[in-house]
Amino acid sequence: MKLNPPSKAAAALSLCMFLLLGTAIFAQQANVSDSSSDSVTAKRVCAMVSRFHISGKPINDEISQKLMKRFIKQLDPQKLYFYKSDIASFEAEKNQLDDKLAMGDVKFAYNAFDLYLKRLQERMDYAQQLVDVDHDFTVDESIVVDAKELDFPKDQSEMNERWRKRVKFDLLNLILEDTELAKAREQLHKRYRNNLRTMSQTDNPEKLEMYLSALTHCFDPHSSYMSPQTLEDFRISMELSLDGIGAALRSEDGYTVVAEIVPGGAADADGRLKAGDKIVAVAQEDGEFVDVVEMKLSKVVRYIRGKRGTIVQLRVKKEKNSAVEVYKLTRKKIELSTSEVKGKIIETGERLPGKTGRIGVISIPSFYRDFRGAQRGDENFKSTARDVRKVLYDFRDQGGVDGIVIDLRFNGGGALSEAIEVSGLFVDEGPVVQVKQPDGERKIHSDVEPGAVYTGPLVVVCNRLSASASEIFAGVIKDYKRGIIIGDTTTHGKGTVQNVMPVSNQMFSFLRGQDLGALKLTINQFYRVNGDSTQNRGVRSDIVLPSLIDNMDLGESFLDDAMEFDKTEVAQFAPVDMVSQQILKRLQQSSTQRVVADKEFKETQEEINKYLKKKNQKTISLVEATRRKELSNDKEKEDKKKEEEEKKKSETDKEIFKKDYYNDEILNITVDYLNVLKNMNTVQR
Repeated sequence: MKLNPPSKAAAALSLCMFLLLGTAIFAQQANVSDSSSDSVTAKRVCAMVSRFHISGKPINDEISQKLMKRFIKQLDPQKLYFYKSDIASFEAEKNQLDDKLAMGDVKFAYNAFDLYLKRLQERMDYAQQLVDVDHDFTVDESIVVDAKELDFPKDQSEMNERWRKRVKFDLLNLILEDTELAKAREQLHKRYRNNLRTMSQTDNPEKLEMYLSALTHCFDPHSSYMSPQTLEDFRISMELSLDGIGAALRSEDGYTVVAEIVPGGAADADGRLKAGDKIVAVAQEDGEFVDVVEMKLSKVVRYIRGKRGTIVQLRVKKEKNSAVEVYKLTRKKIELSTSEVKGKIIETGERLPGKTGRIGVISIPSFYRDFRGAQRGDENFKSTARDVRKVLYDFRDQGGVDGIVIDLRFNGGGALSEAIEVSGLFVDEGPVVQVKQPDGERKIHSDVEPGAVYTGPLVVVCNRLSASASEIFAGVIKDYKRGIIIGDTTTHGKGTVQNVMPVSNQMFSFLRGQDLGALKLTINQFYRVNGDSTQNRGVRSDIVLPSLIDNMDLGESFLDDAMEFDKTEVAQFAPVDMVSQQILKRLQQSSTQRVVADKEFKETQEEINKYLKKKNQKTISLVEATRRKELSNDKEKEDKKKEEEEKKKSETDKEIFKKDYYNDEILNITVDYLNVLKNMNTVQR
């Protein structure tokens, strides 16, 4: 299914159209960027934002002031490093950044970051001293934890006092976790040392991405600049594959540690590399080893990744006996199967006493699509719609199901084309989403395939982090009255479309062929077929279940510079009437009765109440006895819960729809829904 391009100019630049949650990922680039390419990149990004962003706003003094505030906040959100005098020196340029960017001047970003590193070094040196000081945890004092309540320190004395309390706070937190004082001090020394080490390894492409993304975020939260490395990471997330050895890595005390061996990868086939091993050096083919101890994890990953069929050498310190060994591994294509669609049939009688029914659960973590594979004509390119279709056929081949649950929790979005195609598997041909373009033109994107693969009862589960493409699908199911939506009060509320456009350098011949990254830019707004935007408001659930995440400040409405809710015309569509207010009322009443009586839902409500009480807390006491009293009431309960979770962990880690009180209530509602529909059909006959 193809999408109509938003405009000829945008289409010429566009790699593909995406709907994403849009959290900015800082670039992770090994090479140091050249000042001439930085200048070209900045000019091109400014030109593209001015030309293609849906707002049509110019990059002017207002944007310049916003950019300065955003970049400073990005570097020092808690006001722990810069002085008032530093901010004053920055603000001398507050109305000049727009003009400088237009000329390709990004010195402000590098100068500000250099000063940040200098202040970070000063603070970490001082913090290391404070860790070993004898702090008195009986003194009646508190720390301000809400940065909005603070100004930047005016002098070193005020800064030192702020850090005295910060270190005391960090130390007290470890002590309250029953960490011995000596061990707690050791952990803090490592933490502060690692903070400095990690930030000191930030290279120019990362700084440039931070700065240019701060610029695009002044227009909306989802537009960002992606360096070449971030663009590659982005493609990997969409294509669900990469070339490498097949090992998940983590950083621990300066070491790169193997967290997990990916099944089917080169490391898995070789069999020698194990979880817990430390990679201390990396070499290409028969080249020289590069020491990676104390190296930033993102850089280590880039040394290990590479073209399939090539060889990488790893010098490994074994967890088992600390012996150092060298492994040669041939890189291969790795399928990231943990992020793909999965399905499972649940016999409800095995989980819910007295309930019968076969429920098919389909987990959709994201709306992914291998655009490059599709363009090449690869027969088996990765696609959410293809994988959902396979699962539906699987259910049919296993004897069929009585109802289906689509789990979209934490699904931040993905490809718009996939949201349309997946919708088409459950509704007959008709409009799916409306898109309004910068010129105000409205285009309707429809499912053009007659019929649906599955026409039975349908339940969609969402939460506050179900965004964009997820909201399109949930909106279709709700508007067509095709099924019911269960979960948090509403979804994320992201109703904008981003295009990923390469930062073209065609006009600069001396840079032709050089990769300048890409711009992910908001160029459209999308609307449900009922005319409502999902922007800010999201898609509301028909049945709301208590959850902690529903009470957090998550969602578009909490983001700076988010676009407003909007409406357009209603598209012509034919609802299937599998949902009515009468049905919803019955299901809501039954669910409420179960939830109110359920012990674990009661505990969830207690957690919510406790969270809401602390949510607006501006300060935290540094008195140990006070903090212990606050924590003691919950500790026994938390320990017991942790023990139960650990007991279930090995069994549920790989489960698609693990057994817990929340999921069981979803199944209860689904079975109730099946019975209501069945009774209605019986009466109608």
